[in-house]
Amino acid sequence: MIQMQYLISVIDDRTGSATEDEMAAIDAFNDRVQADGHWVFAGGLADPTTSTVVDNRGDQALFTDGPFLESKEWVAGFWVFDAPDLDVALQLAAEGSKHCNRRVELRPFLVV
Repeated sequence: MIQMQYLISVIDDRTGSATEDEMAAIDAFNDRVQADGHWVFAGGLADPTTSTVVDNRGDQALFTDGPFLESKEWVAGFWVFDAPDLDVALQLAAEGSKHCNRRVELRPFLVV
């Protein structure tokens, strides 16, 4: 069976805002997804103010303090999952949203 990879971005307005109960639910979800063979990689991200925007399209690289976009919400973490189709990916995204108690965005990786 051909698997597609999907990025599920966790959207939040604070960094490190998960409660102990939410972290326990996320850990249990991660364990199950790993056992089911969908797991590729996941991680949390530091506050956007810690970012650096790098633009090396010209003669010399330009480094600018981030964030790239000013926004009230940002990507606070992510999962990368293997799934056989969009329906399974949507189910994983829905479960991830429930367990982390945040909105998420699901996007497939481009097939090259």
